Amino acid sequence: MTSQAIPLHLPGDAPHEKIGVYVCHCGTNIAATVDVAEVRDWAGQRLEDSGVVVSRDYKFMCSSLGQELIEKDIKDLGLTRVVVAACSPHLHEGTFRGACKRAGLNPYLCELVSIREQVSWVHTDKHAATDKAKAVVSGGVERVVQNTPLEPLHVPIHPATLVVGGGIAGIQAALEIANAGFPVYLVEREPSIGGHMAQFDKTFPTLDCAACILTPRMVEAGANPNITLLTWSEVVDVKGYVGNFVVTVNKKARHVNEALCTGCGICQEKCPKKVVDEVYEAGLGYRKAVYTPFPQAVPKYPVIDVASCTFFQKGTCRACEKLCPTNAIDFSQKDELLTVEVGNIILATGYDLFDARRIPQYGYGRLANVFTSLEFERLTNAAGPTNGAIVLRDGQTTPKTVGIIHCVGSRDRNYNNYCSAICCMQSVKFAHLVKERTGAQVYNFYIDMRTTAKAYDEFYQRVLEEGTLFVRGRVAEVTDAARQPGEEGQLIIQVEDTLAGRQRRIPVDMVILSAALEPRRDAKATAQRFGLSCSADGWMIEKHPKLDPVATMTEGIFAAGCVTGPKDIPNTVAQGAAAAARVLGMIQRREIELEPIKASVNQEQCSGCRICNNLCPFNAILFHEDRMVSEINPALCQGCGTCVAACPAGAISGTGFSNEQILSQIDGLLMLNVARQSAAVTA
Repeated sequence: MTSQAIPLHLPGDAPHEKIGVYVCHCGTNIAATVDVAEVRDWAGQRLEDSGVVVSRDYKFMCSSLGQELIEKDIKDLGLTRVVVAACSPHLHEGTFRGACKRAGLNPYLCELVSIREQVSWVHTDKHAATDKAKAVVSGGVERVVQNTPLEPLHVPIHPATLVVGGGIAGIQAALEIANAGFPVYLVEREPSIGGHMAQFDKTFPTLDCAACILTPRMVEAGANPNITLLTWSEVVDVKGYVGNFVVTVNKKARHVNEALCTGCGICQEKCPKKVVDEVYEAGLGYRKAVYTPFPQAVPKYPVIDVASCTFFQKGTCRACEKLCPTNAIDFSQKDELLTVEVGNIILATGYDLFDARRIPQYGYGRLANVFTSLEFERLTNAAGPTNGAIVLRDGQTTPKTVGIIHCVGSRDRNYNNYCSAICCMQSVKFAHLVKERTGAQVYNFYIDMRTTAKAYDEFYQRVLEEGTLFVRGRVAEVTDAARQPGEEGQLIIQVEDTLAGRQRRIPVDMVILSAALEPRRDAKATAQRFGLSCSADGWMIEKHPKLDPVATMTEGIFAAGCVTGPKDIPNTVAQGAAAAARVLGMIQRREIELEPIKASVNQEQCSGCRICNNLCPFNAILFHEDRMVSEINPALCQGCGTCVAACPAGAISGTGFSNEQILSQIDGLLMLNVARQSAAVTA
């Protein structure tokens, strides 16, 4: 499509600036609701006195042809300012700034105003939307006159990277970076890396052994000379900014000297104290007071559970110390604070499982043979408490009928509105494993089947052919109260079968609850520590859910895997690799350009009230006790403006958002500029 331009003639008293206005159709996203041609004509005719010398429209301004129009006008007409009326600045501000830069105009003299998200997408009245688009363009024109040329900040990038979380996402990210030759610190709060995947037996849809896939990666991470494993450790403090983070890690005392320990396992074998393993075995098995979580643990060194160890509780026993052949047990070992310097951080802290006790009508914790999905994973695992045998709580009886309930805590306004992404396929996998190992009749109770990824639906069809029965409807209750013959001694699943259009009571021996994936219990505290935000559901917020799903709003901090929402293993691995690729790109550039849109403090006006210090979401504001004034670190500041609005002394100003710019834009939005022009003509 060829653009149309309104030829304009500058009057003798025209403003000093030469402004070009460019209105985008965005296909029909804007043009279906806004009369683009009318906005173009109006801007050229009524904003002439504000400095507009050319006004154009184009079907897709963000296309290469659209950008070339802007570049050509800057060169041919000597434009000093550009206003593009299109979509959100969050989406394409960089695109149009780049076009201006290529044409020799400072990119910060370009203003992008949104007539898609703020006009066409929120209105149905075309006349009203067109009038509003004119006002938005007018505001942009008045504002851009007040814009000043800015230069980006240049920050060097430290080559080391911190990866927080040792699940499959963190392992993948760490290996990608380490294999490229750069140092990585991999921090995991548990004694071993591996995460939830280490607890699984099979993975859908290929039924690969989870340990067979995961263990080689764990061993590779543990042996890689560029990876420093910090297990049984937690990040307690983060300072600095992109390229130059200083991170404090609390390395908890294992009470085992890693330099002397050979991982022989004698200490675990001889320890007399057994406790229920609530973490790795999900409460179904036991571990010793000195333990490694599972046989393939990396690192291989055990840890002493101080809360369970007889020596720490009563001062007696010391069997592990006496029998250790290398004298590796060290009861005097203390927690250690380590400080590491890194250029980038990847958060891969994963998820927690929904506590099924929160839905009492499903009977978990009250009815013996109701199991969570994680408990069932441990039952089916060859290294689990039953050596892979699917049995009831008595440890002996094989179930003859099994009910699997989907969406427990997911897609439920009382708990979590969102879909947990893995429940359908996980439940189908469980059905296959039950059939394969016990021959039992299996019922799957589902709301909707979501089998969207590669080979997922084929696996679902396979399980259907194996004889699994699928009942569509949300389960109302699981009870042991028999009401009909044949229900005695069984669990009764009360459900509305929406396909059959009737209520059903289905007796089973075992119930498996496919529990939702939830944000980690400390997700909000973690986000605050790293200067990030969480959604209403508690998941960390990415920079852009489609175009930048592994970056965050804090430069230099990336997110991978379930930290931003539920994902299956392939997507989690892909995000780990993607986050690593982003980090490697930054490391190899050696320095990064940062947006100059920052806040700054006029220290002569600063009263030292510290209101801004407590409000900054990015921890970018320092307070100097000696001078009693605040100072903003421009590398940390994201230009959000919170401090500017909060400062009672008016001592903080925001670059790119000065009072002059904001007030001029308001004048334009209210059409005061056009009114003044009309008044002058009338006079």
